[in-house]
Amino acid sequence: MRSEDVLAPGIPADPAALAGAQPRAAETWLRIVQVHDQITHRVDSALHREHDLSLTGFEALRRIAEAPGERATMGEVAEALGLSRAGVTSTVGRLVDQGLVVRERRPGDRRLLHARLTEAGRERVRAAAVLHDDLVARLLILLGDEAPVVTDALARVSAATRIRR
Repeated sequence: MRSEDVLAPGIPADPAALAGAQPRAAETWLRIVQVHDQITHRVDSALHREHDLSLTGFEALRRIAEAPGERATMGEVAEALGLSRAGVTSTVGRLVDQGLVVRERRPGDRRLLHARLTEAGRERVRAAAVLHDDLVARLLILLGDEAPVVTDALARVSAATRIRR
């Protein structure tokens, strides 16, 4: 009989052999995808219901609102949201149709198309941000004291996966 069997019968010598002690990459990935999908669905539904905005539309409005002069190029919005330029062009088109954003070219640089927030867009993003931020905070409070650790770990993964140009 081995000494570890006598001292701790039935307990593996390698803690990684315990179920759940060391999550496999596939398990971690599944949890990230599930949490993202569930939070996205819940927040998207609430934004549609309360503010007639999709989550993507809200995020685009927020990025434009935070840009200097409340104006951003399609490329800047696409990069901030992690979307294609075509996807952002479509999203911004819906925001234009709602009167929340206008498309314009800057004098002196006719190549780049900018999205600029309107007064209605400013009011809508301000109101929707309260709902968005409160709902996200209420869902993520479940991370408890581990929130800084999870945030730091996800930031490292995000930084490592950014496309270098």
